[in-house]
Amino acid sequence: MTKPIIAVVGGGLMGHGIAWLFAASGHPVRIFEPTEAVRAGLPDRLGCIADLVGRDHGVLDAIAIHDRLAPAAAGSAVVFEAAPEKLDLKRALFAELEAVVAPETILASNSSAIPSTEIGRHLRHRDRVVGTHFWNPPHLVPLVEVIQTEWTSDATVATTMAVLRDVGKQPVHVRRDIPGFIGNRLQHALKREAIALLAAGVADAATIDMVVKSGFGARLAVLGPLEQSDLVGLDLTLDIQETLVPHLDRSAAASDFLRRKVAEGKLGMKTGEGFRRWTPEEAEAVRERLNRTLVGPRER
Repeated sequence: MTKPIIAVVGGGLMGHGIAWLFAASGHPVRIFEPTEAVRAGLPDRLGCIADLVGRDHGVLDAIAIHDRLAPAAAGSAVVFEAAPEKLDLKRALFAELEAVVAPETILASNSSAIPSTEIGRHLRHRDRVVGTHFWNPPHLVPLVEVIQTEWTSDATVATTMAVLRDVGKQPVHVRRDIPGFIGNRLQHALKREAIALLAAGVADAATIDMVVKSGFGARLAVLGPLEQSDLVGLDLTLDIQETLVPHLDRSAAASDFLRRKVAEGKLGMKTGEGFRRWTPEEAEAVRERLNRTLVGPRER
């Protein structure tokens, strides 16, 4: 039986991985990408995913690349938007999508933090708008947060979760559409404290990363923070928090230390320096380690 068409808006960091995920599971996929250079690079980037996971490049035959939104989205069952993190841009795309897709087509945003409530606020059929927060790389990380807006129908949530399960994902239902959802709120709470520790000179960036990776991070894949609290006891958790919480960073805005880094052009691996200095070889080794670690469990 032919699987429904999936449209992906944006062929960049997240979009091409989402497209691969559905094509590899047998869906016809159409990517809309407005930038010529990105469109030209998509076959190579998709081919790299095929090589990484050991799949034949024939999977790419299921993916069509478009330079206009309407032909990419028309006839699709679900549209996954993976455009840059700009609210006005996403609103404009969703307004254009509403004019070219069927009323029952699900419109899903892969925003990292912007509530889908705001993205779909001015649409006519707001009940079919939902957030789908994939994690990078989306073709390897199992979890997808499915975020219900104040208007999203229960049927839209159920269908979206079923579609994601069908391609091997682990969807979770986020019942309130708040900035950052669950995962990025937790992740950036950790980042805020890590940046504050670095800025205060408590340790260098490599040491802070090592404490996470070889300390509590070593158990995070099998033991969540609330699970760990129940394991050790809420009485102990409370005792620790009574001492610790008053000393945690409470900045109400992004870190000035981080702002200075960005202003100086120290953006991370892509510029050779961020919180740490990186040679191209070191940066590639990190990417390779991440990919192999995520692919590894699928090969066993």
